[in-house]
Amino acid sequence: MFNTHQMKEINYKAFVTKELDSSFTNSVEELSTVLLKENDLLVKVSYSSLNYKDALSASGNKGVTREYPHTPGIDAVGEVVESNSSEFKIGEKIVVTGYDLGMNTSGGFGQYISIPANWAVSLPKNLSEAEAMSIGTAGLTAGLCVRKLLMNDLTPDSGDILVTGATGGVGSVAVMVLSKLGFKVTALTGKANQIEYLRSLGASSVLMRSEMEDQGKPLQKGVYQGGVDTVGGNILSNFISQTSQRGVITCCGNVASDKLQTSVFPFILRGVSLIGIDSAESLLEVKKEIWNNFSNDWKLDLAKITKEVDLESLSEEVEKILGGNQVGRIRVNLG
Repeated sequence: MFNTHQMKEINYKAFVTKELDSSFTNSVEELSTVLLKENDLLVKVSYSSLNYKDALSASGNKGVTREYPHTPGIDAVGEVVESNSSEFKIGEKIVVTGYDLGMNTSGGFGQYISIPANWAVSLPKNLSEAEAMSIGTAGLTAGLCVRKLLMNDLTPDSGDILVTGATGGVGSVAVMVLSKLGFKVTALTGKANQIEYLRSLGASSVLMRSEMEDQGKPLQKGVYQGGVDTVGGNILSNFISQTSQRGVITCCGNVASDKLQTSVFPFILRGVSLIGIDSAESLLEVKKEIWNNFSNDWKLDLAKITKEVDLESLSEEVEKILGGNQVGRIRVNLG
């Protein structure tokens, strides 16, 4: 592995979260590559993206990041500038999502990152760096959800599909991919002013969150054949209860609640499957598969769901996502 302390020192900008007297502050600072941990690859980051986990790290959540000061950013795309790996050459473009990046390893909100080679995926030729970070962890998670639905024999002929938290990053991409594949998608949201946005993504109908927030009966009328849940809590409970025979639900979030009240009835009387999705620690080969899908059959027009910001504007976006007010994807330009 290369030793960052022996390489030429490079000063760079980073979004840094600091702890002071049990409170946390964020600022853009100048750092040096000599302070990065020794690893296989040194990467010059061109873009990152903002995810809920990043906002937790940037607000001092010790369940995500143990020690501060810290640079969040669980996503990054950029160019390899130092390599001690036979897998990647200097000048090669790579994308990295998840693992420990941005959690306890300095993340993509800095212009340079130092990572193990087995965290990186070569950027597909048909995908630009900007497109990759419009997708990011949120899009990758949506892709993993769709992959599991398809692996469990759901097809557009199976029945209606529900996507909860549909205006968020995961939900927006899930709606787009599923509708592109021919599914009839119902999008669930708490934002009445985003109905047209969701229809523009391909949703055939939009359902208000209030219609599924109250705990219902453990077995309700089968409405959906499955879909993607990003929120948890009572909404997921009702989703399970409203899923038809042999339906399949993938779940990947807990922004509503990490609690789940349900019964065995949907599982033993209807054969419903509930599949958990963890994108951060997914096998690298599976991540490669999803990235290749996004560069080919799942290629999307991501401009309508993406807002680009710089490091100086990031604090405002962190507050938005923590308050549940993010729509679509936030791409961070490190240029």
